[in-house]
Amino acid sequence: MHPILILIHLAAAVMLLLWAVRMVRTGVERAWGLSLRRTLRQARGGSAGIAMAGMILAVVLQSSTAVGVLAVGFAASGMLGVTAGIAAMLGADLGSALVVKLLSFDLSDLIPILLLAGTTMFLKVENRQIRQIGRIVLGIGFILLSLGMVAEATEPLRDSAVLPQVAAYLRGDPLTAFALAALLAWGLHSSVAALLLFASFASGGLLPAQAAAPMVLGANLGGALIAAWLTRGTALPERRIPMGNLIFRGTGAVAALILLQVVPQPLQYLGGDAGVQLVNFHVLFNAALLIVALPLAGTMDRLTARLWPKPDGAEAMPGYRSSLDPSSLSQPRLALASVQRELLRMAEAVEAMLRPVADVLEGGDARRIAQLRAMDDEVNQRHTDIKLFIARINRGDLTEDEAKRSLELAAMAIDFEAIGDLIAKNLLAQADEKLQRQLRFSAEGWEELSRMHARVLANMQLALHVMVSGDLSAARQLVAEKSVLRRLERESHDRHLARLRSGQAESMETSDLHLEVVRSLKEINSLLVKVAYPILTRNGDLLESRLTREETSKNLMI
Repeated sequence: MHPILILIHLAAAVMLLLWAVRMVRTGVERAWGLSLRRTLRQARGGSAGIAMAGMILAVVLQSSTAVGVLAVGFAASGMLGVTAGIAAMLGADLGSALVVKLLSFDLSDLIPILLLAGTTMFLKVENRQIRQIGRIVLGIGFILLSLGMVAEATEPLRDSAVLPQVAAYLRGDPLTAFALAALLAWGLHSSVAALLLFASFASGGLLPAQAAAPMVLGANLGGALIAAWLTRGTALPERRIPMGNLIFRGTGAVAALILLQVVPQPLQYLGGDAGVQLVNFHVLFNAALLIVALPLAGTMDRLTARLWPKPDGAEAMPGYRSSLDPSSLSQPRLALASVQRELLRMAEAVEAMLRPVADVLEGGDARRIAQLRAMDDEVNQRHTDIKLFIARINRGDLTEDEAKRSLELAAMAIDFEAIGDLIAKNLLAQADEKLQRQLRFSAEGWEELSRMHARVLANMQLALHVMVSGDLSAARQLVAEKSVLRRLERESHDRHLARLRSGQAESMETSDLHLEVVRSLKEINSLLVKVAYPILTRNGDLLESRLTREETSKNLMI
C-alpha cells in the first residue's frame, strides 16, 4: 500500500477513536450529568473518599480531564476546596487508566452487537435516557472498531525497513519519545486515545515495550496538561487544582522515566505481549502516584498558593476590556459590528453568573454568592457603555437597516442586563436566604430545579450561537424552548403542590424559595428567547401580534 494511503487510513482511524471517546462522554453527561455532578459534590470520607469519587467519575466519563473541569467549577462555587479538588483529580487519573485497561481487551466480537443495539436504541426509541444509552453503546462499539482499523492500517508498516530504525532511535532516546508522546496526548486532547494508540502499536509489533514505556509516561504528562490548558482562563484559587495535579503527575512521570534508565524495569512480568505490558504499566504508574501523592494533597495546596498567589487589591472588574471602538463612529456598519462584539462579551459575563447558580443554591457559601453578585457590576457597565455608544451612532446618518439594527442590539443589551439583575437580585438572593436559614430542598424539588437550570443554561448557549451566527433553524429551536420551559414550570408547580399536600417538611420550608427560583428561571429563558425574534421577524416567521386576524379586526372595530 502507498505510504500516503497508509497515513490516510491511520488518520481516519485516529479521528474515529477521538470522536467515539467523545461520543461516550457526551452520552454519559446527558444521561446522568446531574447525578455525576452530585456524586463529586457530595463525596465524603476525606481525601480518600473524594479520590474514589473522582476515580468512579473518570471511569464513567472516560476522561480525567472532564473530572478536572468539574472540580474547578465546584471550587469556583465554593463546593470544593483546592485540596479536595487535587485529590479528586488524582483519583480521576487512576480511573482514566482503568478505562484504558478495559478498552484494551480484545472485544472485537462484540462490535456488531454493540453497533446494532446502540443504533436501535438511538434511532428507534423516543425515551431520552435510552437514546443516550444508545449513544454510549455506539461510542464503545466505534472505539473497538477504530482500534481494529488502527491495527489494519499499520499492518503494512510491520514489514517496513524504516520501522526498526525508528524503534531503535526511540529506545535510545527516551527523552524524545517522552516529549513526543506528551505533545500527542495534549494535541489529541485525550490521553485515553493516545494510550490506546500506543498499546495498539505495541501489540502489532510496531513499538517494543521498552521503547514505548517512556511514551506512556509522556502521555500521562500530556493528559495533565489538557486540564491545565482548558482551565487557563479560570480565576485563582480554582486554577490551582489542575496545576497541582500537573505538578504531581509531571514530577511522577519524570521520576519514573529516570528510574527506567537507571534501573531497567522487567516489563515482561507485567503481561504477555507488549501492548498488555504498556497498559498494565500505565495502571501501575497511576496507582503508585495516587498512593504517594494523596497524603501530600494539602502540601500541594499550600505550594500552589505560594506559586500562584491571589493578587491583593484586585480591581473590581478584573480583565474588563471594551470592544467599542469610538474611531468607527463615522462608519455606522463598523460601529454596529463593535457593538455586537461588546454585546457578546456582556452575554458571556451573564453566562458566567448563571452557570454556578445551581451549585450555590444547593450549598454555596456567602463568599461565592458575593463574588457572583459583584459580577453584575460588569454587566451593568457594559450595558451602559453599549447604550451610550448606540446613542452616539444614531446621531450620524444611518440607513433604515442600520437604524433598525441599532435598536435590535440596544434591546438585546437591555434584556441581558435584566437577566443579570434576575440572577443577582432574585436567584442569588434565594441562595443567600437558604444559606442563612440553613434550609434544604427536597430531593424531588432539587431535581426539578437542577433540570430547569440545566435547560436554561443550554438555551443560553443556543442564544449566543443565534446572536453570532444568525442561524434561522437555531432561532426557531430557541423560540420552541419557550413552551418547553413553560411546561417544566407548570409540572414543577403541580409536583410542588402535591408535595405540600403530602406534608413534606423540606418542601414546606422551602416553598417560597422553590417557586421564586422556578419563576426567575422561566423569566430568564423568556428574555433569552427574544434574541431570536429579529431573525424570525425578518424571515416572516413571527407575527407582531399573537391575535388572529379576525380577532384583530374585531378589536379595531370596537
